[in-house]
Amino acid sequence: MNLQKFICIVAASLSLSWVQGQRLRDPSLEKPLPRVVEWTDNHHYVLQEQGEHPGKSQTYLVDVRNGKKEAYAMDRKVQDNRPVSVRSIDGDLCEIKNGVRRWLTRTPEKEEIFQVSPDGTQVAFVRANDLYTMDMATGMEKRYTHDGSDVIMNGRASWVYYEEILGRDTKYAALWWAPDSKHLAFYRFDDSQVPVFPIYNSMGQHGYLENTRYPKAGDPNPQVKVGVVDIADGTVAWADFDPETDQYFGTPFWRPDGSSLLVQWMPREQNELKLYDVNIETGSSKAIYDEKYPTWIDWIEKLTWVGDDFLMIRDGDGWQQIYYHRADGTMKCKLTSGRNWNTEILKVDEKKKWVYYQSSGELSTRTDLYRVNLNGKQQKRITFGDYSHEKFSISPDGNHVITTYGNVCTPTQMALIRTDNGKYRVIADSKGPKLDEANLKYRDMVWLKTKDGFNLPGCISWPKNMEAGKKYPVVIQVYGGPNSPSVKERWISAHFVNSEGIIRISVDHRGSGHCGKKGMDYMHRNLGKWEMNDYIEWVEWLRQQPYVDAERILISGGSYGGYMAAMAVTYGAGYFQYAISEYPVIDWALYDSHYTERYMDLPKDNPEGYKAASVLTYVDRYQSKGKSMLYLQHGLMDDNVHVQNTFQLVDALQKQNKQFRLMVFPNERHGWFVKLDFTAKAREDFMNECLELENNKK
Repeated sequence: MNLQKFICIVAASLSLSWVQGQRLRDPSLEKPLPRVVEWTDNHHYVLQEQGEHPGKSQTYLVDVRNGKKEAYAMDRKVQDNRPVSVRSIDGDLCEIKNGVRRWLTRTPEKEEIFQVSPDGTQVAFVRANDLYTMDMATGMEKRYTHDGSDVIMNGRASWVYYEEILGRDTKYAALWWAPDSKHLAFYRFDDSQVPVFPIYNSMGQHGYLENTRYPKAGDPNPQVKVGVVDIADGTVAWADFDPETDQYFGTPFWRPDGSSLLVQWMPREQNELKLYDVNIETGSSKAIYDEKYPTWIDWIEKLTWVGDDFLMIRDGDGWQQIYYHRADGTMKCKLTSGRNWNTEILKVDEKKKWVYYQSSGELSTRTDLYRVNLNGKQQKRITFGDYSHEKFSISPDGNHVITTYGNVCTPTQMALIRTDNGKYRVIADSKGPKLDEANLKYRDMVWLKTKDGFNLPGCISWPKNMEAGKKYPVVIQVYGGPNSPSVKERWISAHFVNSEGIIRISVDHRGSGHCGKKGMDYMHRNLGKWEMNDYIEWVEWLRQQPYVDAERILISGGSYGGYMAAMAVTYGAGYFQYAISEYPVIDWALYDSHYTERYMDLPKDNPEGYKAASVLTYVDRYQSKGKSMLYLQHGLMDDNVHVQNTFQLVDALQKQNKQFRLMVFPNERHGWFVKLDFTAKAREDFMNECLELENNKK
């Protein structure tokens, strides 16, 4: 549940909005904001505004000193100097330049994993799970490995690394060019001991099985070797890690001069992280950073280089802080303090010694821009107001920044800010001329203080034309995964208005990230327990509100949110009446090793925790009362959360004569998009029935 978990959130949110919102198409309600293309110098930026007709736009050059703008024709680079564009088309690589396609490979095997070198002269690629490079000018290939097979993969990630460590945006690529294009790092995966999980495709006369090497909790993981190719002589230096050790390797980082490779390492327990400096000629390694934590540790997402030194974001003090380290790994100083979370370094001005970063330091539901000196002093918020800011564009000299901002009640705007004194000028507003006239009721932020002292956010979306004294049904939207907040204080397009007589609320729990590492630590070895504890307190709060019908509350979520929804009507029976559970984890023994064990430890070390975290343990609590209170949806070819999860719950429900509804989507994977309209209509019908929305029935 890496990048994909956020896709699931988006998919669930969009489809729910289809159901619960009236799609308004009046452009007078909301206007599109322009796009900042680039800064041409310290005083000018390029702004692209959408025209009256779709696909039409006008580009301007804007002077920050006076706000004047003039029509601007984008400079086109000399054709011969344009960046190289390489694509994989039908399994072959081709170079596209000036609209002309030139094939680089035309082979029976597929070349779908590739990376162009920083100097644009070479492309590294994987063919039949072996690693190659090609000089694009001459077409000359070099082959570096010769053992590729169905279970040996050079430069191609094993499934669990693709999903959980490297990320789905890598598209299985596990190779990294040195900045000087002289070396190429890659991972070699041996999946021979990883169990095979069959995924059934029902298409055609006979269907077929898609066999995936998928390690579930406690299963053998892929063995990994770290290799570095010398492009000039074709040799491979293997790092001196023992591949038979039960371990993980994170995304590596090249030093800026390409002199060595920094490799992230964790034991299987994921309670220690080391950063090794690997000699690219000999493969010898030396640990330059060592971090331990009693629960679990997250990977370093990025190193930001300051000369030969580097910055990184870690949460060892309970919140995400920026740490400044020397080239040899020793720490210079901690740059930031406070309740920082969702922190990201955006720019380092080495000349002026400023570090610009975004964080939720002021309020966990908002994002702001900050800067701090490289000496750890003068930490300062740059953005303004009770807004959440994003999409920052900082001038080359750091004197100005353009921000996009808003909140639940304020349509999104853009402003230009002086970073020295905080003065700003609004440069664009999405608010349409008739938005106020529409008198639409949007959303409000609410906060719940739990019985043990955590402050948790929720965001309520009100029905249109809400009547005083009337009680309304409630739909609770959740995700619930560790460090995956659902509640953000930002504007939602006026084109989605809650109008069908339902109160919607999105809520978070202590482990969502709002309460830092302290809140998340509660989840260690206890997935499901504290999330449900906090969601139950949310339901108790809702039932006390005069506008809530306590007998008509439905919870909905996908993936981890599907797990939460299923837990709600089993573990939390009596508080939650109805649930829509999409592609849920049902038993953590059925999910992948890296994600599950990070929070739950190995099954052999925490058998009672796994039992307590399983929906199956609480099936007897689920009370359908002749109605289908639980609605399950799952894609038959889900390669992330296997449909096995839903089927095991179905089996348990049937054995106990419990009523439910099930929708299976053939040929669909995790977080589908193709059948959103169908899914949304089915969800709407279920809500109409459970929540007794007579006016919505057709």
